[in-house]
Amino acid sequence: MSMPHTPELQTVRRRGLFAMRWYSWLLLSGVVMYGIAIAMHWDDRGLLWVLERFETPAERQESVWLPDYRAVIDAKALPGMEKDEASDLAYSPQTKTLFSVMGKNPFLVELNLQGDVLRKMPLVGWSNPEGVTVMENGLLGIVDERDHLLTIVKVDANTRELNIADFPKYDLGPSQDQNKAFEAVAWDPRKQQLLLGEERPPALFTWSSDGSQTLKGDKQKLESDELDLRNLSALSIDPRTGHTLVLSADSHMLLELDETGEQVSFMTLLGGFNGLKNTIPRAEGVAMDEQGSLYMVSEPNLFYRFEKH
Repeated sequence: MSMPHTPELQTVRRRGLFAMRWYSWLLLSGVVMYGIAIAMHWDDRGLLWVLERFETPAERQESVWLPDYRAVIDAKALPGMEKDEASDLAYSPQTKTLFSVMGKNPFLVELNLQGDVLRKMPLVGWSNPEGVTVMENGLLGIVDERDHLLTIVKVDANTRELNIADFPKYDLGPSQDQNKAFEAVAWDPRKQQLLLGEERPPALFTWSSDGSQTLKGDKQKLESDELDLRNLSALSIDPRTGHTLVLSADSHMLLELDETGEQVSFMTLLGGFNGLKNTIPRAEGVAMDEQGSLYMVSEPNLFYRFEKH
C-alpha cells in the first residue's frame, strides 16, 4: 500500500533531496580543493605560512625573510643553452659574478649579475654535474650526482676548460636512492664546512672545510625534521645572516633555515606570487650575494633575480 503524496511529505522529500545534494556538492568541492592543494603543493606551505605569522619584527629583520622578495629579472633565457639543463648557481664575492653548472652537457658558465653569459668552460670527465659552490681563492666545489663525487677545482680569469683528472676528488658514498643522490653543495665560511644535500628523500650532510682543496675527516649527517619538501634541488648560505636557503623544484619553494636548522620563512615559486609572471618550471639553483640579492636558475635555461621590497 503506497503512502499518500501529501504536501507535507513532498516538502520533507524536497528538503532531504536538497540536503543530499548540498552534502554531495560539499564533498565534491572538498575532494577538488584537496586535489588542487596537492597539485600546487599547498600542503607543503600551509604550516609554514602559519608559523611565519608568529615571527616578530625583530626576528624578521635578523633573517633573510623571503616573503618580501620580488622578481626583478623574470625568466631571462640564457642564450644557446636550451638543451643543457641549468643545474645550480653560486655567487663569487671575489669576482662579483655567478657560476652555474649545466648537467646534461657538462660545462661551467660564468654570468654577470644581470644573467649575461661571460664565458663557458667545458667540464671534461664529469658525468652529471648538479651542484656548485664558491670557496676560497678561486676554488669551486662541483658535485657530480651520477658518480657520487665532489671535485674541488681552481678557476681563474684565464680558465677555458676544466679536466676532472687535474683536481682532488672526494667520494660522497652511496645514497638511499642512487638515482636521486647528492645534488646540492654550499660552503659555509662561518662554520668552516661544506653543506651537502641529497635530493630525495631530502637530507643534509656536513664536511669540515677551511675553503681549501683539502677536506677534513668524513661527512656527517645532520638530523633534521625541518625539510618539509618533496625534493632538495640546491643550497646556498646567506653571507649576512649565515642562514641556509634550501631550494625544492618539486615543491616550487625556497625555504629559509636559521643557524640551528629551524624553519624561518619561505617563498613560493608559483606564477602570480613574489613578482613572478609564470611558475618557475624547475628551479635547480639558488645563490645570494652580500647585498641580499637573490638569484635562481631553472631548467632548461632560465635566469631569475629577486630583490627585497
